Amino acid sequence: MVVYGVALLAACYLIGVIAGDALGALIGVQANVGGVGIAMLLLLLVSNSTSIKLQLGEATASGITFWSAMYIPIVIAMAAKQNVVAAVSSGWMAVVAGTLAVLVSFALIPVLSRLGRGAPKV
Repeated sequence: MVVYGVALLAACYLIGVIAGDALGALIGVQANVGGVGIAMLLLLLVSNSTSIKLQLGEATASGITFWSAMYIPIVIAMAAKQNVVAAVSSGWMAVVAGTLAVLVSFALIPVLSRLGRGAPKV
């Protein structure tokens, strides 16, 4: 059932937010530091763990798999939107740095593609 996937997603997200807030307080920042990333890693570890032997039905397992796959693009898009708003309101240096990082990443795609193919076969 999809509900179990949502429950697992919610639990990982709450743990990640709490851990991110605690990490922010620990380093003296009034912000959530890495909560989304912590939640994402926790969700990946829990959903792909072979040490947890749960007797799940096929519908339950497919629900967990579905929400594990949906979590990454949805939450990362939400976090990216917040980062853009903060960057634009903070000044032009943050916008320029972010734009340059994206352009360099796009420029490296062909290089990484060639490296990924490996050496040509003779």
